[in-house]
Amino acid sequence: MPKRVLQGMVVSDKSDKTVVVRVERRFSHPLLKKTVRRSKRYKAHDENNECKVGDIVLIQESRPISKEKCWVVIKNQPRQQAQ
Repeated sequence: MPKRVLQGMVVSDKSDKTVVVRVERRFSHPLLKKTVRRSKRYKAHDENNECKVGDIVLIQESRPISKEKCWVVIKNQPRQQAQ
């Protein structure tokens, strides 16, 4: 079975080697037919503490690393600095 890969934004990097990533999904409401946004937060392992708040990252499912952490950051796209 392939491992899931999700894309989201880092919302917290306060923990050591851990980032909190918000993943947003959009779907059409079954009755109202309006597009609805729902988000979920995942704790992901960031070995070198490279990710900062606001970065767009790809996370991949992995074995359990701690009680709540079973995702690993595989790609980091740093956000652009304002000029």
